[in-house]
Amino acid sequence: MSKNRTAKVERATSETRIQCALDLDGSGTSKLDTGIGFLDHMLGSLAKHARFDLELSCEGDLEIDDHHTAEDCALALGEAFDRALGERSGIARFGYAYAPLDEALARAVVDLSSRPFSDIRIGFTRERLGTIATENLTHVFQSFATAARITLHVDVSKGENDHHRSEAAFKAMALALRMACARDDSAAVPSTKGVL
Repeated sequence: MSKNRTAKVERATSETRIQCALDLDGSGTSKLDTGIGFLDHMLGSLAKHARFDLELSCEGDLEIDDHHTAEDCALALGEAFDRALGERSGIARFGYAYAPLDEALARAVVDLSSRPFSDIRIGFTRERLGTIATENLTHVFQSFATAARITLHVDVSKGENDHHRSEAAFKAMALALRMACARDDSAAVPSTKGVL
């Protein structure tokens, strides 16, 4: 396994221009400017609790809506995560966590399997949180899992406040990712196939 688990990604389309830098063995610091305040808040929480160092900036077509920015930021972050993991040897591979935020309770389970799949059930009742559509917050989880090449299950079982439901979900994913990325002091790939 590489000692230096970092990656930088630049993504430029007609809809967004993104720069992302990620260190999986950081201290939880973040510098975020996606143009969407609530998304910055959620990604900052992700970085803090996963103990990732994350820098992510985006110039997106927010005059249209928030979809392209939310999706492309998640894709860039997922690609950086995939690159930083490298060959995925010497890691725990699986991670799971519960995270509460007041009345809300979220569960996340991850497998750094190289097989993209996500099942995200947050149960939002509001249409928007700040300037982001709640459907696009769900899409952030899905897009991240696809680009990161991981299996990701997130569900929120309780919660009356959608801000709390969202933040609990991001924190649970952060804790599960932290567990799955943990070094296991072996050089082996954690798979009977010998490759992830």
